[in-house]
Amino acid sequence: MRRLRVGLAQINPTVGDLPGNVAKIKGYVDRARELEVDLVAFPELAITGYPPEDLVLKPSFVEENLEALREVAAYCRGITAVVGFVDSDSDTHNAAAVIYDGRIVDVYHKIYLPNYGVFDEDRYFRPGDSCPVYRINGINVGVNICEDIWYPVGPMTLQAQAGAEVIININGSPYHVGKSRHRERMLATRAADETIIICYVNMVGGQDELVFDGASAIFGPAGELVARAPQFEERLLVADLDVGAVFRRRLHDPRRRKESLLFPTPADRVRWVEVSGTAASPKHRRVEPQVADLLDYPAEVYRALVLGVRDYVRKTGFQTVVIGLSGGIDSSLTAVIAVDALGPENVIGVSMPSRYTSEASILDAEQLARNLGIRLLTIPIEPAFRAFTDEVFAEAFAGTSPGVAEENIQSRIRGIILMGLSNKFGWLVLTTGNKSELATGYATLYGDMAGGFAVLKDVFKTMVYELARYRNGLAGFDLIPERVLKKEPSAELRPGQRDVDTLPPYEILDPILKAYVEEDRSFRDIVELGFDPAVVARVIRMVDKNEYKRRQAPPGVKITPRAFGKDRRLPIVNHFREGAKLLG
Repeated sequence: MRRLRVGLAQINPTVGDLPGNVAKIKGYVDRARELEVDLVAFPELAITGYPPEDLVLKPSFVEENLEALREVAAYCRGITAVVGFVDSDSDTHNAAAVIYDGRIVDVYHKIYLPNYGVFDEDRYFRPGDSCPVYRINGINVGVNICEDIWYPVGPMTLQAQAGAEVIININGSPYHVGKSRHRERMLATRAADETIIICYVNMVGGQDELVFDGASAIFGPAGELVARAPQFEERLLVADLDVGAVFRRRLHDPRRRKESLLFPTPADRVRWVEVSGTAASPKHRRVEPQVADLLDYPAEVYRALVLGVRDYVRKTGFQTVVIGLSGGIDSSLTAVIAVDALGPENVIGVSMPSRYTSEASILDAEQLARNLGIRLLTIPIEPAFRAFTDEVFAEAFAGTSPGVAEENIQSRIRGIILMGLSNKFGWLVLTTGNKSELATGYATLYGDMAGGFAVLKDVFKTMVYELARYRNGLAGFDLIPERVLKKEPSAELRPGQRDVDTLPPYEILDPILKAYVEEDRSFRDIVELGFDPAVVARVIRMVDKNEYKRRQAPPGVKITPRAFGKDRRLPIVNHFREGAKLLG
């Protein structure tokens, strides 16, 4: 029986930490050798971390990445490894090194470079033009990278037609809600269409606003799931591939014979490379592959947020975070996520009551802090607010009525307090605003937007409630006090203030925002979904005129298909108005 023992190293690299990434790769090579793995594969750009962005434009960085690769190669004695790195000839390439027994045998250059959404690879890399097939332990293996496998006709097609029986596809595939299932449907289809085994390895971890969920998987030649690593965890996924099943199934599938007549494999695109000429050594026992379950919503979103916060804080060198606790739902959920990510000893809450803060909000913040076991500082803002309104601005504001300026002063005082604590003690400020607020500009620049990381930046308000109830369910009690979940949302910056005084109810607002921001639906399209035209027009105006605020917001975890930032790039100076002709 023809078998190949494959290990998929689902690791969490750090961009730019070449020594740390090399050490991690070596550790997984050791584990793979201990398990008698024939071939171990690492994620896309595992040497550099992904995405390295403009580091690729630094020649010194590229050279050090090549030195790191050579160090890894020398370490891979007695094993075959596929490792992602940045290659350099007359240009730079997103590349995969095929290593065997201490030397780099060959290099594959990624052909399809994504340049949409959060991806910008045309800025950095030149596409490859060759689709090699490697003879590894007597088995034909094609190697390609991430985007290459998403195309129905692409590098994998040529490799399969040339005789590849196994595909190693290395990835840095960022997470968004529901993507893992969509991705697996694609992989199962590719495997079945080409009658081939696909070994898909994805990285895991947070990098700036991106989170990588792992979920590395192996699919058999009928499109069946063979193995799957868990989401959001580092793991070495090991499986014994029954390569003989590929040949047996192909004998019963006439499609390949007919396709080869119409679409012959171009000789100038496919090359054969001998990696190791001997058959795989017999194993004492067959490895039973792991098949981890995929997480359902909202569990997967919550896990993504926790991992995103943990890695952003740790990878930027911080230890402790500080959060303004208002007693509201957003700050409560932010604090719970931070505690799950970092531990209660590394989370500081700050209650900053004003003359407009209700007693219930103060008590709810205190109860949450007790439930979480975190330290709570109480710093009233009334003295500073009085100084600003009665002294600093007394002459300039004379003869005017209190309004938004006075409301925002309170928010900015709170921002000063949090940033002061950050500067004094080295704590990272986590902001607490959500996507609904950021979309509509219902946030104070240099106030509640001031901070280092925006945990809920890509989480709509309605989802905030779903995540809070999910987390309470895990706890088995009201970790976030039930009163917080039931109280009407309010910024509490003036007497009797409610969010609905400024915004449509969130159950109406959020679907409109999703349609306009994430789906690019027109004014007419959104109205045809059943929403009031006046409300739609109002929401669109709020979104359009607040691009300048979003441009100045801190980074936050991406969890939807289209997040503010790299996903959605609009000019600040922009006179186009959606639906202007219809509205007159």
